[in-house]
Formats: sequence, structure tokens, C-alpha cells
Amino acid sequence: MPTKAWSQPIKIQIGFGSRRVEGPFQALIHLAEHWPRRTGPRFVRAGIACKAAVEGRIDAEDARQEFLEAAKEVGLYLH
Repeated sequence: MPTKAWSQPIKIQIGFGSRRVEGPFQALIHLAEHWPRRTGPRFVRAGIACKAAVEGRIDAEDARQEFLEAAKEVGLYLH
């Protein structure tokens, strides 16, 4: 199972702290366990893309972009 890291981690806010998400596998964990709203097209696309990247079906950077957009949508992305 490929676990390729992204070129740049994405920093997200979880509760009162922050976490660095460094690749699609970590992103899937955060989508499943820490996401505030598990609905909507960005959430769904991020989940599909990250799973596909973990399975080696798409480039990890494409999954990064989908995860980034999903994080922005729910206000978790930290600049």
C-alpha cells in the first residue's frame, strides 16, 4: 500500500490544537475521526481522492489538493 507523503504538509486545526497532515493516509484518518461535518461534495471528493492515492490509483498531490479544499470548506485549514 503506497504511503507517499505530500510535497508540503497541510496544517489543520483539531480542537484547541493543530496537526500536520503529511499524506493521503493521514488525511483519511482525519476525515474519518476528526472532521466536524461529514457531508458535502468537498468532503466526499477528499475521501475518494485520498483513498485512491493510498491505493496508488491517482497522484498523491491530486489528493492533497482535494483535502486542502475540504479543510478550507469547514474552516480547519491553518495558513
